[in-house]
Amino acid sequence: MLSHAVKPVNRHQWISEAAYYKALARKFEPGKGLADWLEAELDYSNMLIALYISILEEDGAMTILSLQQLAGFIGIQNSEDIFSEIELVWAIQNATGHSPCFRSEINRLCEEMECKWRAECRKLISAWY
Repeated sequence: MLSHAVKPVNRHQWISEAAYYKALARKFEPGKGLADWLEAELDYSNMLIALYISILEEDGAMTILSLQQLAGFIGIQNSEDIFSEIELVWAIQNATGHSPCFRSEINRLCEEMECKWRAECRKLISAWY
């Protein structure tokens, strides 16, 4: 799904360029290089997740293969060895600094408004009721 919609650019190159522009925006203030890099990594992951979610809204179905591809694109090691949709989304949530609550009981009380998976969780909760 994701690989057919977009051929991701070289992850390292994208993050390098984004980190450079972050440093440029703050006039290359010393000691912030790692923070720029980590923020650029997160931006890259969030961009791919947003693309994936928008494709889901049109196509309507998550698959193990598409989640494995997404996880691999954002840098999750051995994503091809994870065969559970829930575990893949949890790994993606963890990698992007969110609570791994997708399709869990804690999800009902989730207040994490910035999580890209929130709408998918909400759909599932409404189906449960």
